[in-house]
Amino acid sequence: MRITLVGSRHFGVTTLNMLREHGSVIVRVVVADADDRLADAARAAGIEVVVQAEPKLVVASEIAANTDLIITAHSHARISKEALAVARFGGIGYHPSLLPRHRGKAAVEWTIKEGDPIAGGTIYHLADRMDAGAIAAQDWCFVKKGETARQLWERALAPLGLKLLAEVIDYAIVHKALPAKPQDEEFATSAPSLSAH
Repeated sequence: MRITLVGSRHFGVTTLNMLREHGSVIVRVVVADADDRLADAARAAGIEVVVQAEPKLVVASEIAANTDLIITAHSHARISKEALAVARFGGIGYHPSLLPRHRGKAAVEWTIKEGDPIAGGTIYHLADRMDAGAIAAQDWCFVKKGETARQLWERALAPLGLKLLAEVIDYAIVHKALPAKPQDEEFATSAPSLSAH
């Protein structure tokens, strides 16, 4: 599986490492900031790095030729329709909530703020509307009493994202397609972003 990885920061690096260990070929890494730790990790691994011309948008020319799948990992950029069309299977991302619940930024913080007893993660198809594409995989975990958003992310949600990404890639290799189940809009929530980062 030939992957263009779009992302940043620690989760971008752990995703890069998981994909390489999983046997995927990362043909390019796309970042918003040339000094990001994901860019450093990719360069150290001999992987081509492209810096987005526009921090909030990834365009077709920034996706590597012959990409099978675009994966986003801690990216705040929208992947254009033209960019998605370059990749054989389009693109997927990980959202740390049980979509369609807690769409948008600060999903883990909203899980804590709302007092949700259960959290989860979703691999979803990248689409025009933020976090609204079809669901490729989803799983859940309990929220511990008194747990902070950072603790929940580090303990359960980041590892869950890596596991689900690997499962979806394996599915695509076997079935030559990505699983897709539309989100139920009746349960969609979207809240303004919190300043707790």
